[in-house]
Amino acid sequence: GMYKTVLTTMLLIGACGIAFGASAEKKVTIDASKTGEPISKYIYGQFIEHLGRCIQGGLWSEMLEDRKFFYPVTGEAPAWEPHYPGKDSWQGEGHTFDVLVRSPWMILGPKMAVRMDREHPYAGEHTPVISIEESGRPTGIQHERLGLVQGRSYVGRIVLAADKGIESVSVSLMWGDGASDQQTVLAKNVGETFSTYALNFTATTSTDNGRLRILGTGKGHYAIGAVSLMPADNISGWRADTVALLKELNSPVYRWPGGNFVSGYNWKDGVGDPDKRPPRKNPAWLGIESNDVGMHEYMSLMREIDAEPFISVNTGLGGIDAAAEQVQYANGTVDTPMGKLRAEHGDTRPFGVKFWAIGNEMYGDWQIGHIPLEEYVKKHNGVVDAMRVVDPGIVPVAVGSVGKWSETMLANCADRTGLVSEHAYWQDKPDLIEHILQPVNQLRHTAEMHRQYRKDIPALQGKDIRIAMDEWNYWYGPAENGEIGPRYFLQDALGIAAGLHEYFRNSDIFFMANYAQTVNVIGCIKTTATSAAFDTTGLVLKMYRQHYGDQPLALTGDFAPLDVAAARDSKTGSLTIGVVNPTEESERVAVDLSNVSVTGKGMSWTVSGASRRASNRPGQTPEVVIESASFATCPAPLEVKPLSVTLFRLETR
Repeated sequence: GMYKTVLTTMLLIGACGIAFGASAEKKVTIDASKTGEPISKYIYGQFIEHLGRCIQGGLWSEMLEDRKFFYPVTGEAPAWEPHYPGKDSWQGEGHTFDVLVRSPWMILGPKMAVRMDREHPYAGEHTPVISIEESGRPTGIQHERLGLVQGRSYVGRIVLAADKGIESVSVSLMWGDGASDQQTVLAKNVGETFSTYALNFTATTSTDNGRLRILGTGKGHYAIGAVSLMPADNISGWRADTVALLKELNSPVYRWPGGNFVSGYNWKDGVGDPDKRPPRKNPAWLGIESNDVGMHEYMSLMREIDAEPFISVNTGLGGIDAAAEQVQYANGTVDTPMGKLRAEHGDTRPFGVKFWAIGNEMYGDWQIGHIPLEEYVKKHNGVVDAMRVVDPGIVPVAVGSVGKWSETMLANCADRTGLVSEHAYWQDKPDLIEHILQPVNQLRHTAEMHRQYRKDIPALQGKDIRIAMDEWNYWYGPAENGEIGPRYFLQDALGIAAGLHEYFRNSDIFFMANYAQTVNVIGCIKTTATSAAFDTTGLVLKMYRQHYGDQPLALTGDFAPLDVAAARDSKTGSLTIGVVNPTEESERVAVDLSNVSVTGKGMSWTVSGASRRASNRPGQTPEVVIESASFATCPAPLEVKPLSVTLFRLETR
């Protein structure tokens, strides 16, 4: 009661200083007249890559694996080979995860009824052609392991061609073995040239092993060019449940399509008719790449969630011409060759992509197309020059890595660099405080190194090349969500919050950060076939993006091991204070404010859980949530739970 009385009295007399209780354990002094560089909204960026279940099986709605028949349909049983992540990049006990290594399509009928036509493939290298014998016995193929939900509708399409002897081709979605446990769409009078037929179904039962069955009747041959099946509520092909979470996350920018993937990616594979785009072996990761998601699909997602694009170009196997053409395809008017092609593919308006990553981690010998640093400097400059001829307004993001690589790039490429990229990943630490301090320490070191570069490198004089930390995250633990798909814990949420605080403290040098990655693959959102949920780290990213201010304030005090940061909100004027408590005890924080007057009204939001290993899984009751509370009189001192991140927002006069 005493603290509230003192606080209220001081507020009533309009004092500029507030003392929240002298007996509190931790003391923080905030001077609202001392502000840092504004916090860039791009600190809340995200990253999606064609890897594991980030896009296919995560963000994207397609339910069928290998819908364009990368693997030959041989009649052998479908095979998902178990993989275990190697100890060189992972720590701790791990789960295996399944990767498709043989066709998921089973043959219904004689094994020899299916041959792969390489002479006239519809997409990729070959297309299945199915023969129906003299007996006229229905023959076809079937795909299993589909997650279906009772009452949910599904839409799709099938691309077919057939001899005149084929009477019909039926496509059935099945959720059981009974006659009433399926719905069928019948394609009649299928012609000898490929045509597309629409599919519509509504499941009456939920199952994890739904089946899509394709059967032809009559006598002769029919070919299946491509098949697709998605929930009917998909948003331009994107999963509605995942998109809803992206909107809550409200990230302002998404880096795409990689990552290591981009160094072997031909962007032209991802444009044009999706059913005709060639499926490929993923150049950097396990599994196959359908190329269903290309630049147009990515841009449709950016428009849907009101985020800006940040596209990586291939400086591994890719060359100067391909990068320049890609910029023209994205940003050129319809009277340019590539702009005309984009319009033919459905988007007459230029995409207006401003941020362009010039390659990915080209310093690493694991990178496809890796070349020595001296050669890469020349390649970077050549690529940027060619891209700027097409669009002088682009912001090139150069590949950086603290040390000789970043120093050399900045010394030789400063005139062709808008931002410089850095990456940072952390593993598990037995000591909780050490675990949480990893992002703080590395981000601080990176900022300090770049400040030193500004002093030491002549080419940087008069320039303000800031950092895009366009991959940062914890990376350890069992692959529960597919390739590089660990579950996160409360301890990781606390570390990500502390990392955000370090970005805020270094707002003069960090312009962008892209949490890697958004879904499943070290993701802040996790999905199953039928549900999606925020992982612990996603809750923190969402909470700060929604509620934290953008004008960092000077903050001093003796509050370790807590991590405390403060900011004003330039729109509302409110004061925001973030507190990370990495201990298993509740803590009280006495805050001394100067040069600001608060009303006492406000709100708090808290992310916490029962233990450092508290976690969330989609489809299950979450162990970690955001709890909010409002107050008419600010608590004094501030109370923070054990193992928690708390944001306080105080209204100001």
